[in-house]
Amino acid sequence: MPKSKRAKVFHLTQVTKKTREQKDQLFQNIREQVPEYQHCIVFNVDNMRNNYLKDVRRELSDSRLFFGKTKLMAKALGQTAEEAIVPGIEGLAPHITGTVGLLLTNRPVDSVLDYLSGIAPVDFARAGVAASRSFTIPPGVVYATAGEVPKENDVPLTHTIEPELRRLGVPTRMVKGKVVLGDENGEGEGYVVCKEGEILDSRQTRLLKLFDVCLSEFRIKPLAYWSAATNEVTEIDQNAMDGVEEEE
Repeated sequence: MPKSKRAKVFHLTQVTKKTREQKDQLFQNIREQVPEYQHCIVFNVDNMRNNYLKDVRRELSDSRLFFGKTKLMAKALGQTAEEAIVPGIEGLAPHITGTVGLLLTNRPVDSVLDYLSGIAPVDFARAGVAASRSFTIPPGVVYATAGEVPKENDVPLTHTIEPELRRLGVPTRMVKGKVVLGDENGEGEGYVVCKEGEILDSRQTRLLKLFDVCLSEFRIKPLAYWSAATNEVTEIDQNAMDGVEEEE
């Protein structure tokens, strides 16, 4: 008796691993493109977000960005003077570790570094990242931002969210149609959602999102760059870059 088609399981989502051909193509693309540009910048990415990275690609549309396995990218550039695709670029290899990418550009390197260092959009934190600061829900009537803005500029939290707060572990209750934590007059202790430096879990990130608290910052940090004019690699002092950013 033939099997019923209804018994078949159809996977609507599939994750395909990069093939050897794709890796080889990335390797070849890097080696072919590097000689066409004046500068090759290695940069680190904090809190990767594809939508923000797309903005960077649009802004630097005349340049090339590469992401891939760090060993593959280092090998493509060359890890020794004998392997280097262009003289001196092997000096970038020690910087190609972690969440990094390569940027090839013909723009003045100082202007590109300033642009990259100035990127800092904030977003909701994801589980598994460290909290950049502490966040506590104050006692009393619970407001939409839980004290992130003055009460006169805020509104009481809608009652429809109160069941979810309790489900997430926040000991709230309804008093005269308002969501209240502890004493309705604001006496007692608040509820600590997270502490600075603490690794966030999915419950905490959900609470932060409910109160519209963004603790994640997408950052691109240039680490070092190679220039064709000198055939040398220049390491970037992050403290110096922070100083430039503050002046702006």
